[in-house]
Amino acid sequence: MSNIYLRQATLDDLPRIIDIIAGAKETLRDRGVDQWQAGYPNNDILKQDIQEDISYVLMLDGEVVGTAALQQGYDKNYQDMTSGSWSDKSEVTYSVIHRIAVEPGHQGQHLSAALIQQLFTMSHYLGYSDVRIDTHPDNLVMQHVITSNGFVEQGTITMDEDHGIRKAYQILLK
Repeated sequence: MSNIYLRQATLDDLPRIIDIIAGAKETLRDRGVDQWQAGYPNNDILKQDIQEDISYVLMLDGEVVGTAALQQGYDKNYQDMTSGSWSDKSEVTYSVIHRIAVEPGHQGQHLSAALIQQLFTMSHYLGYSDVRIDTHPDNLVMQHVITSNGFVEQGTITMDEDHGIRKAYQILLK
């Protein structure tokens, strides 16, 4: 059995995180998904995530194989939905999973699901029962990962960094 766990990222992890994100950008491009193709997320954002203590890495047998940011409190992009609405049981504050990626050589091993589930645990530990995530409308693989982990599609939001429309999802942890 593999040893899988989540830990907070450090600046020493930055080169590996950059590589994982670059691989994810390439995979998205190859799938014809116009997400992360205009420079976002860049190295400065990934470094800032680490410095703000919101960057996490997924460890598999001692190797960093995945990364994500877990924003806490609220996200201005999530305040006003373009269409739909958040659950009527939504919390005032919530956590948001951003910039989630698994190293391309480990895709297909359900590690994205493991990463999301670990982030649920971290969200709960930090006091959040309302967890949100978004993805590009053309990113069918991530939509499947998101919904198969219990998220419910709530509508669409518009992202400030590229004015792109994203499908928005929410799960209320019990």
